[in-house]
Amino acid sequence: MIYLKYFLESVLTSKNDELISKIGGSIIANRYPNQALKSWRERLSIKQVDLARIMAVSPSVLSDYESGRRPSPGIRFVRRYIEALIELDKERDKFLEKLTASSKGSAILNIGEFHESIPASEVVKLVGGKILSGEKYLERKIYGFTLLDSIQTIYSLSGFDYYKIFGATTERVLIFTNVGLGRSPLVAIRVSQFKPRMVVLHGPTSVDKLAIDLAEQEQIVLSLSSIQKESDFSELFERI
Repeated sequence: MIYLKYFLESVLTSKNDELISKIGGSIIANRYPNQALKSWRERLSIKQVDLARIMAVSPSVLSDYESGRRPSPGIRFVRRYIEALIELDKERDKFLEKLTASSKGSAILNIGEFHESIPASEVVKLVGGKILSGEKYLERKIYGFTLLDSIQTIYSLSGFDYYKIFGATTERVLIFTNVGLGRSPLVAIRVSQFKPRMVVLHGPTSVDKLAIDLAEQEQIVLSLSSIQKESDFSELFERI
């Protein structure tokens, strides 16, 4: 497994450093980086043979990495892979630049990446949480957070913007405020291609059993927070 801090250090001199670090974060922090590589290429509808040409490697080498027939890719390979994606994407509609642009909006109240990962159990303590599902996953590492207004997420967050709530990695906690019974956020996650590792619900006194069942099916740590003000979440997580 590649470590995030080493990867970020390696892109500081790149003209596309911010874009590379954001995409790279989602790859190297993923439990299955080989699959994450393939996922990014397919989201951009880029053919394997075209990417291999830009990277100056054979399509079979690329296929071996994406399929997991080769070990997890190293820092240099991931960087070359992302730079090739960016180059091909710029020839078309610049989807990557749009996707990784500023993510703060009416639905996304705050978003950030941690300097160091923390276990889900520590997140539970920080938010004064009550575990509803996923107790056996409490040692799972969390690398970032996204604070969301649950109502605005339902009414105003488009399919394109939904990708942006995952920031640099899906290995994060999504915190939904103004929650009713907790069903809608978990339904949205259920039908999405990308899944967070942890969800915190803020607001309800009780949570719909369907939300708990969906969290169990998706192997997500689900917690109910006792924090009073939503602004307290940002203060808590921005210290990490």
